Amino acid sequence: MNKGMKYIKALAIILILLGLIVYVVFAMFVMTSPDPEEKCVDVELLVDEGANVNFIDTTQVEKMLRKHHLYPKGKILKDVNTRAIEDLLRGNEFVEDVECYKTSSGKLCISIKQRTPVMYVMPNGQEGFYVDGRGKIIPGDVFTSNMVVATGDISQKYASEVLSGFGDFLQKNEFWNNQIEQIYVYLDREKKPVVELIPRVGDHVVYMGCMDGYRKKLRRLQIFYEKAMGIVGWNKYERINLEFNNQIVCTKRKK
Repeated sequence: MNKGMKYIKALAIILILLGLIVYVVFAMFVMTSPDPEEKCVDVELLVDEGANVNFIDTTQVEKMLRKHHLYPKGKILKDVNTRAIEDLLRGNEFVEDVECYKTSSGKLCISIKQRTPVMYVMPNGQEGFYVDGRGKIIPGDVFTSNMVVATGDISQKYASEVLSGFGDFLQKNEFWNNQIEQIYVYLDREKKPVVELIPRVGDHVVYMGCMDGYRKKLRRLQIFYEKAMGIVGWNKYERINLEFNNQIVCTKRKK
């Protein structure tokens, strides 16, 4: 075969390959291009279940969308505004995040992450509420037995700025999440909020004082629990004071 024939054959192969590539790209474009008249045939609503309490469910989400004329089923898919749906649902006090997207099968998927409370707060003379780890106040009139509860002289600002971080720490720490049952807040002589902890194990009260440096305070207490309580007994002391740096002051129970 001479050089001319080889050149023509190679050129033909290249042209065939280019033709195949153009055809594949064109086919993919046609297959993936949405039908301008395609309707939303189904709505898939997913709401993650909270570890302690569920604030919102799929029925409530559907009602919200219908109320604001955003429920997409039966509408032309290209006219469904996913951003508007996300904005509406994110505006709900129980929702932390939302993802909304269309599928090639004509379905709209809505995935909702609800807020996760870390504590239930019962202020003196006021209605109770939840607070999440980001300091968001979540309304609610009941709490579950497996969630730490804070009572006493508690403002929403203190709950949001101080107790939320403490509650988040407790939930993420297996030892303290199992040990602390209640938090009691009251004002000292200088009108500053101080904290007492009521443990699940042991008939004593833990006085934290102010919440500054609570991680170090609880670390000292955990070491004390592990080294001393097994020897002296969990009911020997009625009060354990952690307010002083690098020491623990215990008050013995009166006989």
